[in-house]
Amino acid sequence: MGHVVAIIGRPNVGKSTLFNRLIEERKAIVDDLSGVTRDRNYGEAEWGGKTFTVIDTGGYVPDSEDVFEAAIREQVHIAMDEADVLIFMVDTIAGPTPLDKSFAHIVRRSPKKVILAANKVDNFSRIDETYAFYELGLGDIMPISAANGSGTGELLDAVVKLLPEYEEPVNELPGVPRIAVVGRPNVGKSSLVNALLGRDANIVTPIAGTTRDSVDTRYTAFNQDVILVDTAGLRKRAKVKENIEFYSTLRTIRAIETCDVALLMIDALQGLEQQDLSILTQIIKHKKGLVILVNKWDLVEKETYTARDQEKVIRDKIAPFTDVPILFVSAHERQRLLKSLEIAMKVFENKSRKVSTSKLNEVMLGAIERHHPPAVRGHLIRIKYATQIPASVPTFLFFANQPKLIPTSYQRYLENQLRKNFDFTGIPIQVYFRKK
Repeated sequence: MGHVVAIIGRPNVGKSTLFNRLIEERKAIVDDLSGVTRDRNYGEAEWGGKTFTVIDTGGYVPDSEDVFEAAIREQVHIAMDEADVLIFMVDTIAGPTPLDKSFAHIVRRSPKKVILAANKVDNFSRIDETYAFYELGLGDIMPISAANGSGTGELLDAVVKLLPEYEEPVNELPGVPRIAVVGRPNVGKSSLVNALLGRDANIVTPIAGTTRDSVDTRYTAFNQDVILVDTAGLRKRAKVKENIEFYSTLRTIRAIETCDVALLMIDALQGLEQQDLSILTQIIKHKKGLVILVNKWDLVEKETYTARDQEKVIRDKIAPFTDVPILFVSAHERQRLLKSLEIAMKVFENKSRKVSTSKLNEVMLGAIERHHPPAVRGHLIRIKYATQIPASVPTFLFFANQPKLIPTSYQRYLENQLRKNFDFTGIPIQVYFRKK
């Protein structure tokens, strides 16, 4: 999440409609009723070769005593603090309102770059009505229609011009793996780090969400230095009660972005929940190594096959990426914690594994010979050559006569063969095809 763009404004000006259009999916609920968006929605947008995170915030109502509006107001302030660019939205039909003016006064004091977007300009006749918003003192006005997309291309052009140049995260200790401990609140992340360090390096309480920021700690195990990153927990948005939660969520995603391997901790008593899967999706999306730790295993009543059955349930839920180490641990009882680090460092090695071209072709062409790609619409598909190409995770390029016709099922077969013959456990790998 290198860049952040926050859409802000009073209630019911069309922020969620614009958010859905920018991320090109219907993620935010859109309704004519004011105040539908209470929590922030996060999505990824791409324009002009730049990728950035878009945040849809709730409607800003200054000085309201309503508990929800007060929470939204504080969350908007945090969004403004974290964002690189602010899109301040107003309603052309309604014109400048007292709420717009009050909020604009706050935005003018922010050092952040601001684009004033006048929404609901559905035809040229309404452009003249946008000039009234110059009194807000926020500079030039961009007329748009979030509903039909008019003007949104120009808006995105303006956004990407204001975004700073992205710098790849720099590991201050090259070659030292960064291992981030991530998961929902109260699953034992800080307890695990403290147990490894043998001291209370991080605050541990039974209150969910105690850790508010990422904490880096250098640690040595098996004669290998690592950086342990204890992150704030991610919570279901419906349960967000503290404005700081938004800040924690951003920091956690950034910790995933800058780590090499993520230890995803889940609660053995609760099992793998939807929020755990959301975190796992972030790890895969950012192409990071993954180890799943099932914590609080000491509290589980066990029978002969309890661990095996639990592992099967987890693998079924995380499919198709199932080539992942799963360990049953107890931070409280210090069970299998060093084993967790040992496996994480092994996954780190897998991430940079290189396969020689000769060995790759010997193995993969043999697998292709045993199981040919299916013919598609009468076209026979022939794969003639494979090579590994440089990338942040193991990435393989296959040359074929009909690369666009290769079905997803066969792509998965090739990935499975790569995993079967070469050790890429815990690492998302990529397979591409090119015409030969």
